[in-house]
Parts: sequence; C-alpha cells; structure tokens
Amino acid sequence: MKLSALAICVFVASLTASAVAQSKLDFTLKNDTGLVISELYVSPSNSEDWEEDVLGKDVLKDGESLDITFSRTEKSCSWDLKIVDEEDDSVEWEKLDLCKAEHITLMYKNGKATAIVK
Repeated sequence: MKLSALAICVFVASLTASAVAQSKLDFTLKNDTGLVISELYVSPSNSEDWEEDVLGKDVLKDGESLDITFSRTEKSCSWDLKIVDEEDDSVEWEKLDLCKAEHITLMYKNGKATAIVK
C-alpha cells in the first residue's frame, strides 16, 4: 500500500513539473535602453508576422520591468523580439531561446542595441 501511495506522489510531482515546463517561456523584460519603449512585439521566430503589441496603450519606461507570460500550449523555444521607442526607432532581436531565459535586459552597449539573456 505504501508503494502505491509513493508511486502516485511521484506521478503527481511529474505532472506538476511538466506543467511548469510548459510555461517556461515566461520571462521578465527590463528596459535599460535609456528610452521609453512605446511598442513591444514577441513572435515565434518561424512566424512571418509580428504578434500584437504586448504593451497595448501602455509604455515601458527606462528602468522598468514587465512580466511577459505565454499560453501553456506554446511549444516553440525560439522567439523574436521587437521594440519601438518613443522616437519611433525600432530594434529587433532574433532567435532568443525563451526556454532558457528568465530575465531579458534590453540596453545600448557601446551604441549597439543589446539583449542580455539570463
């Protein structure tokens, strides 16, 4: 009887771990660009089009962070990210591995747009 209870606990734990892994694409985005981000797009790398603006009518000010969450059914790890700043300049980052990212910091380093993925 104890063995069956242990087997059930292990099975339930594996289901929970599986559910967490399915939402692994979620990440926190920090804006360290020195500019206000007025539009933010995140789309699968294999997509021809950008998804909807994640910010909607909001903006992401310099120094602020935003939690970005995905549907648990999403499976692709490779995603592209595009920002449009307050001056209507846009920058794109391609093939970010969101399965390994928990935090992404956007910044300009030596005048070049940089994304630090941790």
